[in-house]
Amino acid sequence: MESVWSESCKFRKREVLSRDIKADVLIIGAGISGILTAYMLKQNGRDVILIDAAEVASGNTKNTTAKITSQHNLIYHKLISEFGEKKARQYAKANELAIKKYKEIIEEREIECDFEPKSSYIYSLNEVNSLKDEIEAANKVGIDAEFVEKVNLPFEIKGAIKFNNQAQFNPLKFLKDISKDLIIYENTRAIEIKQNLVITNKGNITANHIVVATHYPIMNTPGYYFLRMHQERAHVIALENVNDVDGMYIDVDKDGYSFRSYNNLLLLGGVKQRTGENEDGGNYDKLRDVAKELYPKSKEKYHWSAQDCMTIDGIPYIGKYSDETPNIYVATGFNKWGMTSSMVSAMIISDMILENENDFSEIFSPKRFDLSLSINNLTKDIGETAKNFIAQKIYIPSSKIEHIRNGHAGIVEYNGEKVGVYKDNEGKEFIVSTKCSHLGCQLHWNADELTWDCPCHGSRFDYKGRLIGSPATKDLVND
Repeated sequence: MESVWSESCKFRKREVLSRDIKADVLIIGAGISGILTAYMLKQNGRDVILIDAAEVASGNTKNTTAKITSQHNLIYHKLISEFGEKKARQYAKANELAIKKYKEIIEEREIECDFEPKSSYIYSLNEVNSLKDEIEAANKVGIDAEFVEKVNLPFEIKGAIKFNNQAQFNPLKFLKDISKDLIIYENTRAIEIKQNLVITNKGNITANHIVVATHYPIMNTPGYYFLRMHQERAHVIALENVNDVDGMYIDVDKDGYSFRSYNNLLLLGGVKQRTGENEDGGNYDKLRDVAKELYPKSKEKYHWSAQDCMTIDGIPYIGKYSDETPNIYVATGFNKWGMTSSMVSAMIISDMILENENDFSEIFSPKRFDLSLSINNLTKDIGETAKNFIAQKIYIPSSKIEHIRNGHAGIVEYNGEKVGVYKDNEGKEFIVSTKCSHLGCQLHWNADELTWDCPCHGSRFDYKGRLIGSPATKDLVND
């Protein structure tokens, strides 16, 4: 299962770290956020090294829908209401500047990455009052947005917000160009950070500045990001034989669908859920049913899924990792808007390291924490964590390994222990611990991806127990 981006662009292999080294700036994570930050710092003459636990752009970066937009659902009305107009303007300015910065880099370097100016739409099938409130708020903070009644989708809508001067592109083609002169060590996993020292599985790295751009932060303390975020998954299918929709679209309803065209394909997205809530599978089939209804002549070419870090107040955490670690920085919690948020991260963090003034960083500061604005989300996240942590401790499965059918998985009792078992279509058994190596929550099976996923903080492991994604830094214990 590869995304259309992965199929269209391959990166050259980078060497594995094989010795202890030093750098001015070390960036952990060679996805779009880390690469953009490294690129900006290198452009300013800084000595920068990146490391990645896998390969360049092999994580969530390759699974985006690649919309470069300041339209982040109904965000601006919420920002003005909760944080005030000044901070809402900071958020708007940062994301509008991010769009312009992409265009500037692409034109300056003449990068062939299918960059296209496109309008971005939030549509509604039911009511428009919330849309009109958002337009008023967006206009107030400097966004060019307007109300429209018709869009180029195969169904009637009540109305939509149209954000002008937005864009879309192929992110991997873009990154292949700007990363070619960067020093990157692949298959080099950061295990621990101690002040200016990063311990990896391949050697130690000493750096004056350390940027944690690992999607979900790998350090639990200080910072305590595991108390302030959860992760969600969303699914995409790419369809042939569909007309260009001429724009980027999302439904204001969280259970709705997104649309954007790329070359001769339509990217149809949706079916969102918290990581660890897909034991029965069938999410791609739900999208296929929608495709059959809306585009009966279409043919599926690709399908893939993405994972997003969701903050409790809907704003990314970008800046100093904590007050206790003045030389460590973080970029996380992009809330499904990774393209502009990655560029915003690169601008803010590079300005901090270069000691430049930045007039929009305040709204993104990880130090912010107004419990009154986020109590419902915080309570829900803590409840989910507690439930699955307790389940790992006390839940005793009644099923046995022989109850698992070929091609399926489940949690069973085996040799007196609770384990997760997957049987492939030939009946071969793959047995792993059900205890997440991050903080010990009980893992759940993901039938669509054949993975073990953590519903607490979103770590993921393949059916052999090998780590796929942070915040965990270790594989599962195999039984």
